[in-house]
Amino acid sequence: MARAAEISLEERIFRLVHHLGLKQAHFAAREFQEFDGLARVHPEIVSSLTLVCPPRTLQTDSLQPLGDRLLCFYGGEGPNAARVRESLTNLPEAMRLCLQDYFDFNWADIIADHTDFIGTAMLYFLSRIDQERALPSVNPAPSEGEIEGIRYRIQGSGPPLVLLPLVLAPSQWEPLESRLSERYCTIVLGGAELGGVRQLEARGRSTGYRKILERFADELELKPGETILDVGCGSGVFTRLLAELTRKANPTTALDVNRYFLSEATHFARQQGYAEVIGFREGSAENLPFADYTFDASVSVTVMEECDARRMLGEMARVTKPKGRVGVMVRAEDMPLYVNAPVRADLKTKMEIPRGNVAAKGCADGSLYRLFRETGFSEIKMFPQLATFGIDEPHGKRMEAGMVVALDDAEAEEWRAVKLSMHASELFFARPFHCAIGTKRAM
Repeated sequence: MARAAEISLEERIFRLVHHLGLKQAHFAAREFQEFDGLARVHPEIVSSLTLVCPPRTLQTDSLQPLGDRLLCFYGGEGPNAARVRESLTNLPEAMRLCLQDYFDFNWADIIADHTDFIGTAMLYFLSRIDQERALPSVNPAPSEGEIEGIRYRIQGSGPPLVLLPLVLAPSQWEPLESRLSERYCTIVLGGAELGGVRQLEARGRSTGYRKILERFADELELKPGETILDVGCGSGVFTRLLAELTRKANPTTALDVNRYFLSEATHFARQQGYAEVIGFREGSAENLPFADYTFDASVSVTVMEECDARRMLGEMARVTKPKGRVGVMVRAEDMPLYVNAPVRADLKTKMEIPRGNVAAKGCADGSLYRLFRETGFSEIKMFPQLATFGIDEPHGKRMEAGMVVALDDAEAEEWRAVKLSMHASELFFARPFHCAIGTKRAM
């Protein structure tokens, strides 16, 4: 994919805001890392910040200057709740609201699940800031565009409110957009440089990750003309790679429950010339909207962690033709990560503990292989793989951030010293994946 020139994310957002003629705006986001740089480099354009269940520990030093201009929603349960709640103790002026008994997984549809509560709280918070700071209203015509790799969509009039993507949430801001647009000029951002799309596309651009996808695709043994179903296609990284590797010889249907991802995936497929071979469909992995025996091959990459794994695999088997193949790849949360750096053994062990989100009935371990056998496949191929990510790669930086968040201050300082002592080309991380491919038995 052609990318915008290598410009920092905060500069892209700043240029977009400047392009729209704005001097200040309210911002709302989930992935704090997308906002951190902006708060540090261009704090003058930030009237307020609303964080919606941020998925990792907050870097409070960049948020403290906001004082009472920060609103943070956080889950009452789940892997991220405790970390965020602890971070907020260093932000005593912030307005904080807990979504009681809510599991804040990265794929949680937060706005759809709490539309009225979040909408009412945001409007109250924003109106208070408006009264204090007199943010001027704007009244642009509804429009869409793209600046520096970030797409935007404008609606409504009033003080400007910039809505950044909510990581993997299927509905994103959609349930609240019309209500917010009654009082604010909402500017909804998207594209390959933001949110969950940015994470998936950055991982897909990594040479190490592409290699394990290529082997996974090779083991499927696809023949020209065979039809493919990609379950949980996300932004379409693997779907497009299949089209590339097969030279557009295999008609492919890419399915996802997330309308936001489908919109972005459709855009990328069209942009790269794969629109004629890839069709997109909204639907659930646990209830596939296709007849029995529809596809020659059904595949899924890093999706089974997030749903009922047994039900999903049964659905994939159902829609696959007899003698067709079903292939699944998941993160191996039962295996350690790998840090290629000379850190002391106990610190290295701590950094290499996997900390991914896994649903109650999801699969992110070696039980994948048993599940394939119990579903009744034959000729099952079972092969763990290891994907490497350099420290200078976006996904490598993301892996590092996920490791460092578990360290105390002294350990984090020790890690930084080790980094400084090494050449960047030597420093890399690795993540394991489980892969399984089975053949559906003939009737």
